[in-house]
Amino acid sequence: MQTILSKHWHHLPAQEVLDLLEADADTGLDVFEIVHRRERFGPNVITRRKTQGPLVRLFLQFHQPLIYILLAAVLITAILREWVDSGVILGVVLVNAVIGFLQESKALSAIEALARTMSSDATVLRAGKRERIAAPDLVPGDIVLVQSGDKVPADLRLIRTRDLQIDESALTGESVPVEKHAEVVEHDAVPADRRNMAHSSTLVTYGTGLGVVTATGDDTEIGRISELIASAEILATPLTRKIAHFSGILLYAILGLAALTFIVGALRGESWLHMFMTAVALAVGAIPEGLPAAMTIMLAIGVARMARRHAIVRKLPAVETLGSTTIVCSDKTGTLTENQMTVEVVVAGRESFSLSGVGFAPEGELTRSGRTVDPQPRTALLECLKAGLLCNDSRLRRTEEGWQVEGDPTEGALITAARKAGLSPDVLQRESKRLDTIPFESQHQYMATLHDAGPDRPRIGYLKGSIESILPRCDSALDVAGEPKAVDTKHVEGRVEGMAAGGLRVLAFARTELPAGTTSFGHDDVSTGLTFLGLQGMIDPPRQEAVAAVSACQAAGIQVKMITGDHLGTAVAIARQVGLDLSNGGDPGSSVLTGKAIDGLSDSELIDAVERTAV
Repeated sequence: MQTILSKHWHHLPAQEVLDLLEADADTGLDVFEIVHRRERFGPNVITRRKTQGPLVRLFLQFHQPLIYILLAAVLITAILREWVDSGVILGVVLVNAVIGFLQESKALSAIEALARTMSSDATVLRAGKRERIAAPDLVPGDIVLVQSGDKVPADLRLIRTRDLQIDESALTGESVPVEKHAEVVEHDAVPADRRNMAHSSTLVTYGTGLGVVTATGDDTEIGRISELIASAEILATPLTRKIAHFSGILLYAILGLAALTFIVGALRGESWLHMFMTAVALAVGAIPEGLPAAMTIMLAIGVARMARRHAIVRKLPAVETLGSTTIVCSDKTGTLTENQMTVEVVVAGRESFSLSGVGFAPEGELTRSGRTVDPQPRTALLECLKAGLLCNDSRLRRTEEGWQVEGDPTEGALITAARKAGLSPDVLQRESKRLDTIPFESQHQYMATLHDAGPDRPRIGYLKGSIESILPRCDSALDVAGEPKAVDTKHVEGRVEGMAAGGLRVLAFARTELPAGTTSFGHDDVSTGLTFLGLQGMIDPPRQEAVAAVSACQAAGIQVKMITGDHLGTAVAIARQVGLDLSNGGDPGSSVLTGKAIDGLSDSELIDAVERTAV
């Protein structure tokens, strides 16, 4: 049942999913059913692929045609009592094997260390009681509760959600947390668009949710990716193919010359034994015993250089393929980009400002038309940034690894933007104490906070959310001097369209005043009469080193392709920023392919698409 329907849970109503899995959302599974399902489905872990033992991996280092010739030379020289030659050749072979074995062992240890970081716990409902258990103990049909900060322990069909947002960058490459719900989605929706599913190994950044386990271990989406990686065909590198070809030619040439020498000497009347020894000596002398050692040393140097750049190379010969590369396919999030949301554009008072700097480090400049500006005289700008800072449930902290966000990455970007303009979170939160909050809800698409502005002064409510939810509530907007004027809806919408076309995620900000002494507020209090403050546009920015790397690859004649689960507009914007060629004869659209478009291609069309597609 699980295997047949595993790709279609998202297309079924929540109650039907519960019925098929014989689960109850209010009580969960009973003890006997849990034991039965654990025996049937096994633990919720990705199966560790069988690997070759150390002894087998050591012997496989000798599994090369040229090494066969050298081993034969060792044997023959030993028979001839040429101990020095035999020892030298054997030493070369052993050094080659030891270096290869140690490098492969180091790579395997690094990969296993990564796998050990995947463990987590889960909060489940079993026999009507809430329990905290180890994620490997989950079974299909378990009712799991997730909240902000949790790692999703298995694939879940969501039953109930409250403002649930999940960071799925590990699975889809989407750097912005995805809003989740429990409604049915389209049958052919790709994993990135299955908003009613929570996938194993993704991270809950906001809200809470209740879901039923639909897949565990190898049957999860992340498990299928692991299976694809494990089943990838190991191909010979250009160097190993050429060495194998050269070794074959060399073997026949050496044997042919040795045989010819023996025959010519025998025909001239020389002793057969003498000619045999001569032929053997000629064969041993013709073997390039230094070639494997030279190859191993050069490849080891390449692996060491890659290791200094934090790249793991499991097999020594694999490093040589870099010199034969014609196409590089790269992930976007965290590879070509920083995987840290950054506010790049702020629009306030009908002026547009740019913010430099990337990531959550509060380091950067505020500029307009290329010139650094002082934010203090610009009331509208400061109010827009202040709204993003105060209407916020996250915080930044500095660690040994740099600045990190605790909470939603989008909110972290708003805090960073405000700090770049000189605003202090501690000072503002002390001066404008929060009194009440309207949390973000999917149906409203905004969040609001109520703040104390001082004794006998009106309370201030700040809102942030989508332009569709904020702008209709506003009847005024701050101008350059910070004075409220009639809001120009068309102008604001035009700004939003321009920012969205550049791949930016746009948030709108507004404020309202409530009577002094107000300590709580609701949706009705912010439904009309708001003052529009401005827009902040953010994106997961490209790494500067990635831009340089793409340029270097293209200069060397290497095509660079970007593969991502991100939305099309954002992917195209990042592709342009890193320097990918989207022209394709003047038709940018044909340089971009979605997953659905790829699924509809034949084999021959796919081969052609590889040549012309950049994203």
